[in-house]
Amino acid sequence: MNFSEVFKLSSLLCKFSPDGKYLVWSLEQPEWHCKIDEGSAGLVASCWSPDGRHILNTTEFHLRITVWSLCTKSVSYIKYPKACLQGITFTRDGRYMALAERRDCKDYVSIFVCSDWQLLRHFDTDTQDLTGIEWAPNGCVLAVWDSCLEYKILLYSLDGRLLSAYSAYEWSLGIKSVAWSPSSQFLAVGSYDGKVRILNHVTWKMITEFGHPATINNPKIVVYKEAEKSPQLGLGCLSFPPLGAGAGPLPSSESKYEIASVPVSLQTLKPVTDRANPKIGIGMLAFSPDSYFLATRNDNIPNAVWVWDIQKLRLFAVLEQLSPVRTFQWDPQQPRLAICTGGSRLYLWSPAGCMSVQVPGEGDFAVLSLCWHLSGDSMALLSKDHVCLCFLETEASVSTACRQLGGHT
Repeated sequence: MNFSEVFKLSSLLCKFSPDGKYLVWSLEQPEWHCKIDEGSAGLVASCWSPDGRHILNTTEFHLRITVWSLCTKSVSYIKYPKACLQGITFTRDGRYMALAERRDCKDYVSIFVCSDWQLLRHFDTDTQDLTGIEWAPNGCVLAVWDSCLEYKILLYSLDGRLLSAYSAYEWSLGIKSVAWSPSSQFLAVGSYDGKVRILNHVTWKMITEFGHPATINNPKIVVYKEAEKSPQLGLGCLSFPPLGAGAGPLPSSESKYEIASVPVSLQTLKPVTDRANPKIGIGMLAFSPDSYFLATRNDNIPNAVWVWDIQKLRLFAVLEQLSPVRTFQWDPQQPRLAICTGGSRLYLWSPAGCMSVQVPGEGDFAVLSLCWHLSGDSMALLSKDHVCLCFLETEASVSTACRQLGGHT
């Protein structure tokens, strides 16, 4: 594993373009760069179009979305975007964009053709306060879900027809997270009750639900526990000690995983239920690229990542970290999960096992977020003010890539 030099960053705003050629600047032509200024309209969000040739900026107060072409330098405007958690989604083939809108105190969805940004469909949704939308990977179904005050998820076709609606319960906090499997066969719905419900694509009914108990008793489930380890104590699942002092919570220590014997009691967090956004429920979930595994995080067991076997519909492994899990993301090419906890370490899990890697650098590089390159050979590690690239390729490929970036391994 190799690392580039550190580049400056602001507000964790960094992402690879869909074609993998750009990271705000060009990876193939380091001298090329682009700066977009929205002026007095302000900027609250920005994303790439699937073709990597357009930038979509959302202005302050969600007054409009500005579509900037990096090729022709032309500008298009889209009105009425709704200020919600996940209001824009693209089909995987890049042909269509769905946008959540709010007009006259009612929710709508508009579908645009990405080639010319012309409106294709416009329809209202049966929601009280739409919170998110997400295309199925095959681009045939759009999932729309309501706010946490009402458990409701709706499935619409490309032409705006309502295919099905699902609700697990009433009179309690509802949906917190949603994820499609890459095969489009399953829709995982994470709820505030601490369960994940799996819907099938034929009847849109639940086929199973996964609970997240604080105690693991099944001896068939592998539980990995992160532990501090001094460098001189020997070998372990770790790599690359820090180049400078103060590169972690305990500068003189490294980290490794130990396999715990059941029963295992996981660290729990007592939520404050009389405040908004309580730390309960399934706050994060994601399928592996082959649809074989599902990773989840229960927010009141914040240090644990749960990995589920979707073929056998059972719990496969649990990773308990020393610190709360900030985010995780699957390698887009294989079932390999990257995890960060806000410290100076990167964690990787695969069905073969897991490892802890110290991110080298001067000072403390706290990994707050990460994103994979579409090739699966590298990823961007994001701290508060900086970003660096982590390479998992062959040594020859890494040297070439680092020379392009002017970095080091």
